[in-house]
Amino acid sequence: MGPLPPAPGARRRVSARVRRNRAVAALVVVVLAVAVGLVVSGGGSTPPPSHRTTTTAAARAMFPPSRDPATHLAPGSDPSVLPGPVLVADEGNDRLLVVDPQGRTLWSFPRPGDLSPGVQFKSPDDAFFTPDGKEIIATEEEYSVVTLIDVATRRILWRYGTPGVPGDGANQLSNPDDAIVLPDRYVLTADIKNCRLLLVPPGGHAPARVYGMTTQACRHDPPARFGSPNGAFPMRNGHYLVTEINGDWVDEMDLSGTVYRSWHPPGVGYPSDSNEVRPGVYLTVDYGSPGQVETFDAAGTLLWRFRPTGAAALDHPSLALPLPNGDVISTDDGNSRIVVIDPRTNAVVWQYGVRGQPGESAGFLNAVDGLDLVPPWSDLVTHGATMGLPPP
Repeated sequence: MGPLPPAPGARRRVSARVRRNRAVAALVVVVLAVAVGLVVSGGGSTPPPSHRTTTTAAARAMFPPSRDPATHLAPGSDPSVLPGPVLVADEGNDRLLVVDPQGRTLWSFPRPGDLSPGVQFKSPDDAFFTPDGKEIIATEEEYSVVTLIDVATRRILWRYGTPGVPGDGANQLSNPDDAIVLPDRYVLTADIKNCRLLLVPPGGHAPARVYGMTTQACRHDPPARFGSPNGAFPMRNGHYLVTEINGDWVDEMDLSGTVYRSWHPPGVGYPSDSNEVRPGVYLTVDYGSPGQVETFDAAGTLLWRFRPTGAAALDHPSLALPLPNGDVISTDDGNSRIVVIDPRTNAVVWQYGVRGQPGESAGFLNAVDGLDLVPPWSDLVTHGATMGLPPP
């Protein structure tokens, strides 16, 4: 993508991160234990072959164009700023959506009949396509599970955690966040209230590696301890960018547990889901109200910031990702919308969801908390060739 310019002179559900913010502020954490996975009824763990990038043609076959002639965007939105459809974790509506650049729904989960009897899908906080583009891994943060879903069949293949039972014991997580699948099928997830990150083997029921330890208070001392980690995103050098809420930290770490450096995103109170735009340039959001989206460099120098105030303010944005054209797509959780921002003009150029009006009909979201692009532009597909793997 092109360089970002320097900085210029229904019923509303409280989002998971709002509740989590209160919990983190109180530093209520639990004791570390090895968690094991749960295979849900009707689903097994059958990892497909190693990384294969989904082509544009294959993606179109998975998500055929909509025949709906209408658009469901905010007035003034420009669909051309997006390279393709967007995966949305619509937390308040307990669903995942794929919407095209015109705001038309191409895919949703779960539909009636998608879930096995007795299985629930609740509060999806984040969702990302796997590196082969054929599955989606969703983090149900408030439901204490990580879920792997087959896109074509809409079936749950695997789960890690005990649904609805947070904790630190066997088969438990406590506020998992931003789980991702590696090209070798390992799963890496943050486990916020347990102050750790977990690396789970393909189809595994126990972690292959635990990064960090659990104490009565999360604090920054990686890799021995992490200050409420809320994401680990792949970098192009094979390392991972870990975000720590407590103290406003990001850490560059590999899967052997080596930490290469730690630094502060500038002027951020609650960093969330920091990720790499390109080597030396990083993107984060400030999960607050008013919230902000910014880029910064390896020295912690601010490069660009979007922080409107008043009626245009962001309300607890939780994730922003770079777009191929240099724009930035971001959730605006408390305003129940997703926006695309043009850093050259600091203008919102695309919006799905009606600001401040949660809902579930076409064009509406409810406390949206996560997003990804559809392959081949999705985060893990674009990083698939360079993602670091666990050491042998």
